[in-house]
Amino acid sequence: MKILVTGGAGFIGTNLCSTLSKDHNVYSIDNYSIGSKLNHLKGVSYIEGDIVDIFDHFDKNDFDICFHLAGLSRIQPSFTIPLDTFHANTIGTQNVLEWCRTNSTKVVYSGSSSKHHDPYQSPYALYKYLGEEICKMYRQVYKMDVEIARFYNVYGPKEIIDGDWAAVLGIWRRQIRDGKNITIVGDGEQRRDFTHVQDIVDGLIKISEFKKCHNDAWELGSGKNYSINELARFFVDRFECEVNYIKDQPGNYRETLREHDDALDELGWKPKDRLQDYIMSL
Repeated sequence: MKILVTGGAGFIGTNLCSTLSKDHNVYSIDNYSIGSKLNHLKGVSYIEGDIVDIFDHFDKNDFDICFHLAGLSRIQPSFTIPLDTFHANTIGTQNVLEWCRTNSTKVVYSGSSSKHHDPYQSPYALYKYLGEEICKMYRQVYKMDVEIARFYNVYGPKEIIDGDWAAVLGIWRRQIRDGKNITIVGDGEQRRDFTHVQDIVDGLIKISEFKKCHNDAWELGSGKNYSINELARFFVDRFECEVNYIKDQPGNYRETLREHDDALDELGWKPKDRLQDYIMSL
């Protein structure tokens, strides 16, 4: 099959392209605002460009599947760049869906577990929510095959360490590399569902192959959550580091946890709890 991965040079996109390219003709479109050319893989065709301008980057759409992963992927930066976040996460999604409609290309969209919280807590949460609603509209109005995969806290190889787009594991890895104490936001009792990126890749592929369309979204969470304090203890055990607490931040949810088991029951998806082993392997 001919497959397009938007954001294919990013963290999740690189892992997905690595698996898909073993058996398929894989293309990536990425503007490298977060992704890196250092992630390029042999056997994958890379197009440098913005998904907002996706019509300008392809003469025609003859793709079988589009995994739409591109976007600005964290809550905190969205407070300072709301327009950029809207541009990437909402307008970009609209244009990708419209482009895919020209050839009835199946779409697997990367949603967010922020959908389960107040969407008005951050620009990121609202614009990812709108992205899901655009997908549902195309599914209903145009009868497109559009699937939504909701991600939780994804970790694993190729995770971002430097810059504003690093998540908690990446931030702590950077702090340890730089000889600093790791920082916990708030009291550390907020709980997160951490899912290994290889489980995410497996779930995305299973969703793309599934013949029955989900009427809402597939929840790709591990089904187990850890407090940030528990996570820090793994890091302390591994690196013998110190911990500093800093003030809480806006948009910081108290808990995330997979909402339902449809992916397990219908797809046969079986995520593994690899968090502690992964940290100990660093």
